[in-house]
Amino acid sequence: MEQKFEGTPAAEIRLDGRKLIRGPVTNDWGLRLQWVVSRGGEVVATANARTSTEYEPPADAPGQYEAVLQMWKYVDYRKDAKGEFVNSKFIDVSNKVTFTV
Repeated sequence: MEQKFEGTPAAEIRLDGRKLIRGPVTNDWGLRLQWVVSRGGEVVATANARTSTEYEPPADAPGQYEAVLQMWKYVDYRKDAKGEFVNSKFIDVSNKVTFTV
């Protein structure tokens, strides 16, 4: 059975204090949905976003952080010599939110 990617998933995220809150995902493909939090361009946390519409990232070190929702886009199982997927990948499906600790 072939996976159909009809429409592009999209969601709005916002900040409430230190808690991230997501709205509903439109055009949801039903694949892994995750929060991604980065600091200085380096990912510091990822968490499942399917189980809850809220997430409080572990932002212990002071600095500026960025958060976004990503969804897995499966294309095929092809991998490179390092074992990384070549065509399948996570794609951003929300706005990016910046916050300072």
